[in-house]
Amino acid sequence: MKPQRIAFVLVMGMLTLSARVYSQTEKSAKNTPESVNAFLGRWDLTLEASDREYPSWLELRQESGQLKARMVSRWGNARALPKVDLSNGRLTFVSPKEEEERPDDMVFEGTLIGKRLSGTTTGPDGTPWQWTGQRAPALNRERAPKWGTPISLFNGKDLAGWRMKGPGTRVWKVENGNLLSPGNGPELIHDAKFEDFKLHVEFNCGANSNSGIYLRGRYEVQVETDSLEEPPSHHMGGVYGFLAASPELPRKPGEWQSFDITLVGRWITVVQNGQTIIDKQEIPGITGGALDSHEELPGPIYLQGSEKGLVAYRSIIITPAKQ
Repeated sequence: MKPQRIAFVLVMGMLTLSARVYSQTEKSAKNTPESVNAFLGRWDLTLEASDREYPSWLELRQESGQLKARMVSRWGNARALPKVDLSNGRLTFVSPKEEEERPDDMVFEGTLIGKRLSGTTTGPDGTPWQWTGQRAPALNRERAPKWGTPISLFNGKDLAGWRMKGPGTRVWKVENGNLLSPGNGPELIHDAKFEDFKLHVEFNCGANSNSGIYLRGRYEVQVETDSLEEPPSHHMGGVYGFLAASPELPRKPGEWQSFDITLVGRWITVVQNGQTIIDKQEIPGITGGALDSHEELPGPIYLQGSEKGLVAYRSIIITPAKQ
């Protein structure tokens, strides 16, 4: 074989080998265990619409080598997503149109930049939205809290210390020392913000009615008599979408009842009418309807008024942890 021919064959062989090595490297870089692991876990999301920000939440995990996702969108509960994909460092996940109340699916695309997720989606009218995500904090506490002085959040006379948020002509009011929800009206949010606390609340939930107590403005403990056909975490005393009451006590429409709730970091205990129904369980993420997704920050107590029916509250006493 002529020297020129030999040289040509050698060069072509080296180029072919390099192409194969590059191809294999590219394929392995698409979804190496390291690249996938960087995305796994819980993420607090913020969706940036033109008029406001929407809090959201995402959990990514692997099952039998397959990427799975669970999401809390702008409202509602945590739910599994039908599609999630990670390719070449680009994350795509889809929230179905039926859940988003829009004519098309809500498609999220994003990448990991440093320690934050960042990407785009579209609003119901097709306008582009930006979204960001930061890792949800563990909220572990090194020691048990020491409790401070109890504070009454409701004076039994008026709405001092509270503000209403949301549309509607129906409003919260005070009658005979009781705080009355309007039904299909605004939410009622207290001005003060708290981190870890014990909360005592007395409530009277009418027949076929629904409300809820949001802790730090992010995690809802259900107050309801209308959700029997829904999942257990939607029932009375559950942390909506995540934790079910166990045991689940009989509903008592029209009767006064009580919750004693302890929240330390992510760990919650709920005692209903003197019986423990949730015992030091971890809350994975925010509830749809949360005021924000900044789980690392203190937040207010807020009472849900946007659902149907009539619910009354009276004694609302919080005992914050000492700083």
